[in-house]
Amino acid sequence: MAPEQPARIFAVGVNHKSGSAFLRDRLFIDEDMQPGVYARLKDQGVAQAVILSTCDRVEFQGASREPEQAVDILRGLLNEFGGGVTQTLDRSIYTYVDEAAVRHVFAVASSLDSQIIGEPQVLGQVREGHRAASAAGMVGRELDQLFQAAYGAAKRVRSETTIGERAVSIASAAAQIAGDIHGDLKDVGVLVIGLGEIADLIVRQLKAAGAGQIALTGNGRRAEREAQALGYHYLPMEELDQGLVRADITVTAAGLGKYLVEKEAVDRALRSRRYRPMLFLDGGLPNDIEPGVHDLGDAFVYTLDDLEQVAQQGRMQREAVAREAWAIVDAEVARWTAGLAAREATPAVVALRAHFENLRQDVLTEQPHVSADEATRLLINRLLHAPTVVLRELATQGDTTQTTDALVRQLFALDENDTTEKEE
Repeated sequence: MAPEQPARIFAVGVNHKSGSAFLRDRLFIDEDMQPGVYARLKDQGVAQAVILSTCDRVEFQGASREPEQAVDILRGLLNEFGGGVTQTLDRSIYTYVDEAAVRHVFAVASSLDSQIIGEPQVLGQVREGHRAASAAGMVGRELDQLFQAAYGAAKRVRSETTIGERAVSIASAAAQIAGDIHGDLKDVGVLVIGLGEIADLIVRQLKAAGAGQIALTGNGRRAEREAQALGYHYLPMEELDQGLVRADITVTAAGLGKYLVEKEAVDRALRSRRYRPMLFLDGGLPNDIEPGVHDLGDAFVYTLDDLEQVAQQGRMQREAVAREAWAIVDAEVARWTAGLAAREATPAVVALRAHFENLRQDVLTEQPHVSADEATRLLINRLLHAPTVVLRELATQGDTTQTTDALVRQLFALDENDTTEKEE
Protein backbone atom coordinates (compact mmCIF):
# COMPACT_ATOMS: atom_id res chain seq x y z
CA MET A 1 0.00 0.00 0.00
CA ALA A 2 1.33 3.44 -0.97
CA PRO A 3 2.23 5.72 1.97
CA GLU A 4 -0.29 8.41 2.87
CA GLN A 5 0.54 11.76 1.31
CA PRO A 6 1.36 14.56 3.78
CA ALA A 7 -0.97 17.53 4.09
CA ARG A 8 -0.04 20.64 2.10
CA ILE A 9 -0.17 24.19 3.45
CA PHE A 10 -2.65 26.81 2.22
CA ALA A 11 -3.80 30.31 3.15
CA VAL A 12 -6.89 32.16 1.94
CA GLY A 13 -8.38 35.47 3.05
CA VAL A 14 -8.68 39.24 2.71
CA ASN A 15 -6.24 41.69 4.29
CA HIS A 16 -5.61 45.43 4.44
CA LYS A 17 -3.82 45.32 1.09
CA SER A 18 -6.46 43.38 -0.83
CA GLY A 19 -9.71 44.68 0.67
CA SER A 20 -11.19 47.80 2.26
CA ALA A 21 -11.84 48.27 5.97
CA PHE A 22 -15.58 48.09 5.18
CA LEU A 23 -15.14 44.71 3.49
CA ARG A 24 -12.99 43.31 6.30
CA ASP A 25 -15.61 44.46 8.79
CA ARG A 26 -18.29 42.54 6.86
CA LEU A 27 -16.16 39.40 6.97
CA PHE A 28 -15.00 39.72 10.59
CA ILE A 29 -15.34 36.46 12.55
CA ASP A 30 -15.57 37.29 16.24
CA GLU A 31 -14.65 34.91 19.05
CA ASP A 32 -18.24 33.77 19.61
CA MET A 33 -18.66 32.83 15.94
CA GLN A 34 -15.51 30.76 15.65
CA PRO A 35 -16.73 27.44 17.16
CA GLY A 36 -19.60 27.36 14.67
CA VAL A 37 -17.29 28.17 11.76
CA TYR A 38 -14.88 25.42 12.78
CA ALA A 39 -17.77 22.94 13.03
CA ARG A 40 -18.88 23.83 9.50
CA LEU A 41 -15.36 23.38 8.16
CA LYS A 42 -15.11 19.92 9.72
CA ASP A 43 -18.46 18.95 8.18
CA GLN A 44 -17.18 20.04 4.76
CA GLY A 45 -13.93 18.11 5.05
CA VAL A 46 -11.51 20.85 6.07
CA ALA A 47 -9.76 19.18 9.00
CA GLN A 48 -6.94 21.64 9.74
CA ALA A 49 -7.40 25.42 9.76
CA VAL A 50 -6.69 28.44 11.95
CA ILE A 51 -8.85 31.57 11.81
CA LEU A 52 -7.04 34.91 12.03
CA SER A 53 -9.63 37.68 12.33
CA THR A 54 -8.10 41.06 13.21
CA CYS A 55 -8.31 44.66 12.05
CA ASP A 56 -5.70 43.84 9.38
CA ARG A 57 -7.10 40.58 8.02
CA VAL A 58 -9.74 37.86 7.96
CA GLU A 59 -7.81 34.79 6.94
CA PHE A 60 -7.68 31.00 7.15
CA GLN A 61 -4.31 29.27 7.39
CA GLY A 62 -4.48 25.51 7.11
CA ALA A 63 -3.21 22.16 5.88
CA SER A 64 -4.93 19.65 3.63
CA ARG A 65 -4.08 16.77 1.31
CA GLU A 66 -6.35 18.52 -1.19
CA PRO A 67 -5.58 22.21 -0.60
CA GLU A 68 -7.30 23.41 -3.79
CA GLN A 69 -10.56 21.87 -2.60
CA ALA A 70 -10.11 23.41 0.87
CA VAL A 71 -9.46 26.83 -0.69
CA ASP A 72 -12.67 26.56 -2.75
CA ILE A 73 -14.67 25.76 0.40
CA LEU A 74 -13.17 28.71 2.27
CA ARG A 75 -13.71 31.11 -0.63
CA GLY A 76 -17.36 30.07 -0.61
CA LEU A 77 -17.56 30.67 3.13
CA LEU A 78 -16.06 34.16 2.79
CA ASN A 79 -18.50 34.98 -0.01
CA GLU A 80 -21.34 33.89 2.26
CA PHE A 81 -20.08 36.09 5.13
CA GLY A 82 -19.68 39.05 2.78
CA GLY A 83 -23.20 38.58 1.36
CA GLY A 84 -24.01 41.03 -1.38
CA VAL A 85 -20.42 41.99 -2.25
CA THR A 86 -19.43 38.84 -4.17
CA GLN A 87 -17.90 40.67 -7.13
CA THR A 88 -15.73 42.79 -4.84
CA LEU A 89 -14.75 39.73 -2.80
CA ASP A 90 -13.66 37.76 -5.84
CA ARG A 91 -11.12 40.48 -6.57
CA SER A 92 -10.07 40.83 -2.93
CA ILE A 93 -9.56 37.22 -1.80
CA TYR A 94 -5.99 35.96 -2.08
CA THR A 95 -4.91 32.33 -1.96
CA TYR A 96 -1.52 30.73 -1.37
CA VAL A 97 -0.57 27.05 -1.56
CA ASP A 98 2.57 25.09 -0.66
CA GLU A 99 5.79 27.13 -0.33
CA ALA A 100 4.04 30.45 -1.11
CA ALA A 101 1.59 29.73 1.72
CA VAL A 102 4.42 28.88 4.13
CA ARG A 103 6.15 32.18 3.27
CA HIS A 104 2.90 34.07 3.84
CA VAL A 105 2.29 32.42 7.24
CA PHE A 106 5.85 33.20 8.36
CA ALA A 107 5.50 36.81 7.16
CA VAL A 108 2.23 37.29 9.06
CA ALA A 109 3.72 35.93 12.30
CA SER A 110 6.79 38.15 11.82
CA SER A 111 4.54 41.22 11.36
CA LEU A 112 5.83 41.86 7.84
CA ASP A 113 2.33 41.69 6.35
CA SER A 114 0.79 44.26 8.72
CA GLN A 115 -0.41 47.82 8.12
CA ILE A 116 2.36 48.91 10.48
CA ILE A 117 5.38 46.68 9.93
CA GLY A 118 6.83 45.28 13.14
CA GLU A 119 3.70 45.59 15.31
CA PRO A 120 4.50 43.44 18.38
CA GLN A 121 0.87 42.45 19.07
CA VAL A 122 0.54 40.56 15.77
CA LEU A 123 2.46 37.52 17.04
CA GLY A 124 0.14 37.42 20.06
CA GLN A 125 -2.87 37.42 17.72
CA VAL A 126 -1.39 34.53 15.76
CA ARG A 127 -0.72 32.56 18.96
CA GLU A 128 -4.28 33.17 20.15
CA GLY A 129 -5.69 32.00 16.82
CA HIS A 130 -3.50 28.88 17.01
CA ARG A 131 -4.66 28.21 20.58
CA ALA A 132 -8.36 28.61 19.72
CA ALA A 133 -8.07 26.33 16.69
CA SER A 134 -6.25 23.69 18.75
CA ALA A 135 -9.01 23.82 21.35
CA ALA A 136 -11.54 23.24 18.55
CA GLY A 137 -9.60 20.20 17.32
CA MET A 138 -8.60 21.92 14.08
CA VAL A 139 -4.80 21.65 14.37
CA GLY A 140 -3.07 18.46 13.29
CA ARG A 141 0.59 17.53 13.18
CA GLU A 142 1.38 19.37 9.94
CA LEU A 143 -0.29 22.63 10.94
CA ASP A 144 1.22 22.59 14.42
CA GLN A 145 4.69 22.07 12.92
CA LEU A 146 4.05 25.01 10.60
CA PHE A 147 3.10 27.36 13.43
CA GLN A 148 6.04 26.31 15.59
CA ALA A 149 8.33 27.10 12.64
CA ALA A 150 6.53 30.44 12.14
CA TYR A 151 7.18 31.37 15.78
CA GLY A 152 10.84 30.54 15.26
CA ALA A 153 10.98 32.80 12.20
CA ALA A 154 9.26 35.63 14.11
CA LYS A 155 11.71 35.26 17.00
CA ARG A 156 14.65 35.54 14.63
CA VAL A 157 13.20 38.66 13.00
CA ARG A 158 12.74 40.29 16.42
CA SER A 159 16.13 39.32 17.80
CA GLU A 160 18.28 39.77 14.68
CA THR A 161 16.84 43.04 13.33
CA THR A 162 15.76 46.40 14.77
CA ILE A 163 12.30 46.16 13.23
CA GLY A 164 10.48 46.70 16.52
CA GLU A 165 12.72 49.31 18.09
CA ARG A 166 11.44 52.61 16.67
CA ALA A 167 8.12 54.26 17.44
CA VAL A 168 5.53 54.15 14.68
CA SER A 169 2.54 55.85 16.35
CA ILE A 170 2.09 59.22 18.02
CA ALA A 171 1.66 57.61 21.44
CA SER A 172 4.68 55.33 21.11
CA ALA A 173 6.72 58.27 19.79
CA ALA A 174 5.82 60.20 22.94
CA ALA A 175 6.98 57.32 25.15
CA GLN A 176 10.20 57.01 23.16
CA ILE A 177 10.97 60.72 23.59
CA ALA A 178 10.18 60.51 27.30
CA GLY A 179 12.67 57.69 27.67
CA ASP A 180 15.31 59.58 25.69
CA ILE A 181 15.00 62.61 28.01
CA HIS A 182 14.33 61.00 31.39
CA GLY A 183 15.67 57.46 31.04
CA ASP A 184 13.87 55.04 33.38
CA LEU A 185 10.31 56.34 33.85
CA LYS A 186 9.65 54.47 37.10
CA ASP A 187 10.18 57.52 39.33
CA VAL A 188 9.05 60.14 36.82
CA GLY A 189 6.09 62.36 37.67
CA VAL A 190 3.43 62.72 34.95
CA LEU A 191 0.83 65.49 34.88
CA VAL A 192 -2.17 65.13 32.56
CA ILE A 193 -4.16 68.25 31.64
CA GLY A 194 -7.49 67.52 29.96
CA LEU A 195 -9.48 64.39 29.14
CA GLY A 196 -8.80 64.06 25.41
CA GLU A 197 -8.35 60.72 23.66
CA ILE A 198 -4.82 61.55 22.50
CA ALA A 199 -3.75 62.24 26.08
CA ASP A 200 -5.22 58.92 27.15
CA LEU A 201 -3.31 57.03 24.44
CA ILE A 202 -0.05 58.77 25.33
CA VAL A 203 -0.44 58.11 29.06
CA ARG A 204 -1.16 54.43 28.35
CA GLN A 205 2.14 54.19 26.50
CA LEU A 206 3.96 56.00 29.31
CA LYS A 207 2.48 53.56 31.82
CA ALA A 208 3.53 50.63 29.66
CA ALA A 209 7.05 52.12 29.69
CA GLY A 210 7.07 52.16 33.51
CA ALA A 211 5.54 55.50 34.56
CA GLY A 212 3.43 55.11 37.69
CA GLN A 213 3.21 58.55 39.36
CA ILE A 214 0.37 60.16 37.40
CA ALA A 215 -1.78 63.14 38.31
CA LEU A 216 -4.79 64.48 36.40
CA THR A 217 -5.88 68.08 36.52
CA GLY A 218 -8.99 69.69 35.13
CA ASN A 219 -12.04 71.75 36.00
CA GLY A 220 -15.13 70.28 37.61
CA ARG A 221 -16.27 67.04 39.14
CA ARG A 222 -15.87 65.09 35.90
CA ALA A 223 -12.09 65.42 35.97
CA GLU A 224 -12.01 64.33 39.61
CA ARG A 225 -14.20 61.29 38.93
CA GLU A 226 -12.06 60.36 35.92
CA ALA A 227 -8.90 60.56 38.04
CA GLN A 228 -10.44 58.27 40.66
CA ALA A 229 -11.60 55.79 38.00
CA LEU A 230 -8.12 55.62 36.45
CA GLY A 231 -6.28 55.45 39.75
CA TYR A 232 -4.56 58.83 39.23
CA HIS A 233 -3.99 61.55 41.78
CA TYR A 234 -6.43 64.44 41.25
CA LEU A 235 -5.06 67.98 41.16
CA PRO A 236 -7.48 70.95 41.05
CA MET A 237 -6.81 73.30 38.15
CA GLU A 238 -6.04 76.17 40.53
CA GLU A 239 -3.07 74.17 41.80
CA LEU A 240 -1.55 73.79 38.33
CA ASP A 241 1.61 75.75 39.23
CA GLN A 242 2.43 73.32 42.04
CA GLY A 243 1.67 70.41 39.74
CA LEU A 244 4.13 71.68 37.14
CA VAL A 245 6.91 71.76 39.72
CA ARG A 246 6.40 68.04 40.40
CA ALA A 247 5.83 67.07 36.76
CA ASP A 248 8.73 65.70 34.78
CA ILE A 249 6.32 65.07 31.91
CA THR A 250 3.20 67.09 31.16
CA VAL A 251 0.62 65.71 28.73
CA THR A 252 -2.15 67.95 27.40
CA ALA A 253 -5.11 67.31 25.09
CA ALA A 254 -7.70 69.97 25.94
CA GLY A 255 -7.66 72.02 22.71
CA LEU A 256 -9.73 74.83 24.23
CA GLY A 257 -8.31 77.55 22.02
CA LYS A 258 -6.28 79.11 24.81
CA TYR A 259 -2.91 78.32 26.34
CA LEU A 260 -3.25 76.24 29.52
CA VAL A 261 0.49 76.17 30.17
CA GLU A 262 2.20 79.54 29.83
CA LYS A 263 5.87 80.42 29.54
CA GLU A 264 5.99 82.31 32.85
CA ALA A 265 4.54 79.36 34.78
CA VAL A 266 7.06 76.95 33.27
CA ASP A 267 9.92 79.37 33.96
CA ARG A 268 8.94 79.47 37.65
CA ALA A 269 8.61 75.70 37.76
CA LEU A 270 12.07 75.22 36.26
CA ARG A 271 13.64 77.47 38.87
CA SER A 272 11.86 75.56 41.65
CA ARG A 273 13.04 72.28 40.13
CA ARG A 274 16.64 73.57 39.88
CA TYR A 275 16.34 73.20 36.13
CA ARG A 276 15.71 69.50 36.01
CA PRO A 277 14.36 68.81 32.48
CA MET A 278 10.63 69.15 31.76
CA LEU A 279 8.96 67.44 28.81
CA PHE A 280 5.69 68.78 27.39
CA LEU A 281 3.64 66.54 25.07
CA ASP A 282 1.03 68.83 23.55
CA GLY A 283 -1.86 66.81 22.10
CA GLY A 284 -4.20 69.77 21.89
CA LEU A 285 -5.77 71.07 18.66
CA PRO A 286 -5.23 73.99 18.81
CA ASN A 287 -2.13 73.77 20.98
CA ASP A 288 -2.46 73.95 24.78
CA ILE A 289 1.13 75.04 25.49
CA GLU A 290 2.42 78.52 24.73
CA PRO A 291 5.07 78.34 21.95
CA GLY A 292 7.50 80.41 24.02
CA VAL A 293 7.91 77.50 26.45
CA HIS A 294 10.12 75.84 23.86
CA ASP A 295 12.59 78.73 24.14
CA LEU A 296 13.27 77.98 27.80
CA GLY A 297 16.38 75.98 28.60
CA ASP A 298 15.58 72.47 29.89
CA ALA A 299 11.96 72.68 28.64
CA PHE A 300 11.19 70.38 25.68
CA VAL A 301 7.90 70.81 23.81
CA TYR A 302 6.54 68.30 21.27
CA THR A 303 3.29 69.06 19.44
CA LEU A 304 1.20 66.54 17.52
CA ASP A 305 3.05 67.50 14.34
CA ASP A 306 6.39 66.86 16.04
CA LEU A 307 5.26 63.49 17.35
CA GLU A 308 3.91 62.49 13.93
CA GLN A 309 7.29 63.31 12.37
CA VAL A 310 9.04 61.04 14.88
CA ALA A 311 6.50 58.29 14.17
CA GLN A 312 6.96 58.72 10.41
CA GLN A 313 10.72 58.38 10.77
CA GLY A 314 10.15 55.18 12.75
CA ARG A 315 7.89 53.79 10.05
CA MET A 316 10.45 54.60 7.36
CA GLN A 317 13.18 52.90 9.38
CA ARG A 318 11.06 49.80 9.80
CA GLU A 319 10.41 49.70 6.06
CA ALA A 320 14.18 49.75 5.47
CA VAL A 321 14.81 47.03 8.08
CA ALA A 322 12.02 44.94 6.54
CA ARG A 323 14.40 43.87 3.76
CA GLU A 324 16.61 42.20 6.36
CA ALA A 325 13.56 40.61 7.96
CA TRP A 326 12.33 39.21 4.64
CA ALA A 327 15.75 37.62 4.09
CA ILE A 328 15.35 35.83 7.44
CA VAL A 329 11.83 34.69 6.52
CA ASP A 330 13.07 33.34 3.17
CA ALA A 331 15.88 31.48 4.93
CA GLU A 332 13.39 29.94 7.35
CA VAL A 333 11.08 28.97 4.45
CA ALA A 334 14.02 27.24 2.76
CA ARG A 335 14.75 25.42 6.02
CA TRP A 336 11.10 24.39 6.31
CA THR A 337 11.10 23.12 2.72
CA ALA A 338 14.27 21.08 3.29
CA GLY A 339 12.80 19.69 6.50
CA LEU A 340 9.59 18.82 4.68
CA ALA A 341 11.52 16.83 2.09
CA ALA A 342 13.25 14.95 4.92
CA ARG A 343 9.90 14.30 6.64
CA GLU A 344 8.39 13.04 3.40
CA ALA A 345 11.31 10.59 2.99
CA THR A 346 10.84 9.18 6.49
CA PRO A 347 7.95 6.75 5.65
CA ALA A 348 10.05 5.22 2.86
CA VAL A 349 12.99 4.77 5.24
CA VAL A 350 10.72 3.12 7.81
CA ALA A 351 9.30 0.80 5.14
CA LEU A 352 12.83 -0.06 3.97
CA ARG A 353 13.92 -0.96 7.50
CA ALA A 354 10.83 -3.14 7.94
CA HIS A 355 11.51 -4.86 4.61
CA PHE A 356 15.13 -5.58 5.57
CA GLU A 357 14.02 -6.96 8.93
CA ASN A 358 11.51 -9.28 7.24
CA LEU A 359 14.23 -10.62 4.94
CA ARG A 360 16.54 -11.16 7.92
CA GLN A 361 13.84 -13.13 9.74
CA ASP A 362 13.17 -15.22 6.61
CA VAL A 363 16.84 -16.19 6.34
CA LEU A 364 17.04 -17.15 10.03
CA THR A 365 13.80 -19.13 9.83
CA GLU A 366 14.72 -21.00 6.64
CA GLN A 367 18.35 -21.70 7.65
CA PRO A 368 18.37 -21.82 11.48
CA HIS A 369 21.63 -23.74 11.78
CA VAL A 370 23.89 -22.03 9.25
CA SER A 371 27.03 -20.18 10.28
CA ALA A 372 27.08 -16.42 10.68
CA ASP A 373 29.16 -16.15 7.51
CA GLU A 374 26.64 -18.11 5.48
CA ALA A 375 23.66 -16.30 7.02
CA THR A 376 25.07 -12.88 6.17
CA ARG A 377 25.89 -14.03 2.61
CA LEU A 378 22.31 -15.21 2.11
CA LEU A 379 20.95 -12.00 3.60
CA ILE A 380 23.07 -9.82 1.29
CA ASN A 381 21.87 -11.78 -1.73
CA ARG A 382 18.24 -11.32 -0.76
CA LEU A 383 18.64 -7.65 0.06
CA LEU A 384 20.24 -6.98 -3.32
CA HIS A 385 18.03 -9.19 -5.48
CA ALA A 386 15.15 -6.76 -6.12
CA PRO A 387 17.37 -3.65 -6.49
CA THR A 388 19.65 -5.54 -8.88
CA VAL A 389 16.73 -6.54 -11.12
CA VAL A 390 15.44 -2.94 -11.20
CA LEU A 391 18.91 -1.51 -11.91
CA ARG A 392 19.38 -3.92 -14.85
CA GLU A 393 15.99 -2.92 -16.24
CA LEU A 394 16.90 0.77 -15.91
CA ALA A 395 20.21 0.12 -17.65
CA THR A 396 18.34 -1.05 -20.76
CA GLN A 397 16.73 2.40 -20.96
CA GLY A 398 20.09 3.98 -21.77
CA ASP A 399 19.79 7.63 -20.74
CA THR A 400 19.16 6.88 -17.05
CA THR A 401 22.23 4.69 -16.51
CA GLN A 402 24.62 7.44 -15.43
CA THR A 403 22.07 9.09 -13.15
CA THR A 404 21.10 5.80 -11.57
CA ASP A 405 24.71 4.82 -10.98
CA ALA A 406 25.39 8.18 -9.29
CA LEU A 407 22.29 7.82 -7.09
CA VAL A 408 23.27 4.32 -5.95
CA ARG A 409 26.78 5.51 -5.12
CA GLN A 410 25.35 8.42 -3.13
CA LEU A 411 22.86 6.24 -1.23
CA PHE A 412 25.47 3.69 -0.19
CA ALA A 413 28.53 6.00 0.05
CA LEU A 414 30.44 4.04 -2.61
CA ASP A 415 33.84 5.17 -3.85
CA GLU A 416 34.63 5.34 -7.55
CA ASN A 417 36.94 2.33 -7.02
CA ASP A 418 34.11 0.15 -5.68
CA THR A 419 33.47 -1.55 -9.04
CA THR A 420 34.55 -5.18 -8.54
CA GLU A 421 32.22 -7.97 -7.57
CA LYS A 422 33.35 -11.10 -5.80
CA GLU A 423 32.41 -14.24 -7.65
CA GLU A 424 30.83 -16.99 -5.63
